[in-house]
Amino acid sequence: MIRVFRTIPVERLKLLVFDLDGTLIDSAQDLCNSVNAALTEFHLSTLPDPAIAGFVGNGAPTLMRRALALASRSTPDKIDEEFFSKAYAFFLQYYREHKLDFTHAYEGVLDALKALHELHDAPGGPTRIMAVLTNKPVRPARGICEGLGLAGYFLHIYGGDSFPQKKPDPFGLRSLMEETGTTPDETVMIGDSQVDVQTARNAGAWSLGCTFGFGPHTLHDSPPDVLVDSAAEWTQALNPT
Repeated sequence: MIRVFRTIPVERLKLLVFDLDGTLIDSAQDLCNSVNAALTEFHLSTLPDPAIAGFVGNGAPTLMRRALALASRSTPDKIDEEFFSKAYAFFLQYYREHKLDFTHAYEGVLDALKALHELHDAPGGPTRIMAVLTNKPVRPARGICEGLGLAGYFLHIYGGDSFPQKKPDPFGLRSLMEETGTTPDETVMIGDSQVDVQTARNAGAWSLGCTFGFGPHTLHDSPPDVLVDSAAEWTQALNPT
């Protein structure tokens, strides 16, 4: 079901920017396995998958720091930096090797991206560019998109280490707008959590929220302009005709 809280002028949209984890892909199991592998390596108790998945969205360093804090019954600011660096390095290496063990595109994502692409190619259709902006490190982000057949739909795939600041800082989204010659009113950020909504707001862009990802509960406090329940609804929500 599509819920409209503020009407997006879809006929003016030129830049569609997608979050990755929880929006295009379900990567929860591989992330949880990688975090727990790091905890085991450093002799800490493993954590339930839902607890780890709840930390996803603010970047890999924050994910690992919060997991270490919970596993050691501490707080993120009390984690020893040398210990964190070692645990984070192990997590990254493990995740690079296992990032596609269970990760898959959400149902309807490939069809929706194809439909949006065909809408762009149709005679008289809107001239649009699609890109990915995620807080996941860019190397695994691109590897996953390539492995799942998503990469060809996007002009750019940027990660949390592509820019000086991560979402919800607007630096990355504004950089994409500058690179593509688009304005905030011509840009929509599509994601599953308040991080994506706040990124859009901070950049002056539009936002489309997805309830099927990792952080839909956070959208209650930061409602997007439009909310959908499935990737299949992206095409309808963004179709100007």
